[in-house]
Amino acid sequence: MAGTPEGAPVPARPLRRDAQRNRERIIEAAHEVFAARGFAATLDDVAHHAGVGVGTVYRRFPTKEALMEAAFADRLQEVVALAEQACATGSAWEGLTTFLTRSARMHAADRGLRDAVLSLGEHHFVQVEERLAGLVGRLMERARAERTLRPDVADTDIPIILAMVSEVAHSCAGIRPDAYERYLRLIIDGLRAVPGTSTIGTPLSRDDVGAVMAQCVPAIEPRRR
Repeated sequence: MAGTPEGAPVPARPLRRDAQRNRERIIEAAHEVFAARGFAATLDDVAHHAGVGVGTVYRRFPTKEALMEAAFADRLQEVVALAEQACATGSAWEGLTTFLTRSARMHAADRGLRDAVLSLGEHHFVQVEERLAGLVGRLMERARAERTLRPDVADTDIPIILAMVSEVAHSCAGIRPDAYERYLRLIIDGLRAVPGTSTIGTPLSRDDVGAVMAQCVPAIEPRRR
């Protein structure tokens, strides 16, 4: 029988049925736990919610980053799809405001998704960040060109706006769950180009935004916590 050629990659063995079920259960539990508590939740929290031993979680996902990637890959693609739909809208202003509104709604319902979006580029989500940033940047260029978006609004303002609105959403969840929508509308009204509006300061750089997001999202370290 011919052996595997030297240097050729060895195909990964498919998981046993029970192991595959455990993996799916862990990913589902991770999404539920992170949705409720954000990335402050630990792998121990996920193991408890999944009803498996913590060693089982560590064998499948040795770091929290790896589990986050598995739990939110599909959800992040939904955000990218929102941006793609927004870019296809005839009115760039309508596309931009719809993207902000739907993104904020998703962030309000899922704290884990909010943390994943706000930490794009810091972990395993670099490709998603590049795709999403390109789409949003293109949409904003169109809105500025049609003179519906005030000219001093920068691409780097968008993650800061979403961070502010999502913080309101989670802080008000037990008091006024709909409160964030009021503040989002106030912000959107402030983004609209109005004759005679004066410019407001200098937008944050990408490094500035990264530093701010690091304060908004719990630290994610590749160790067992």
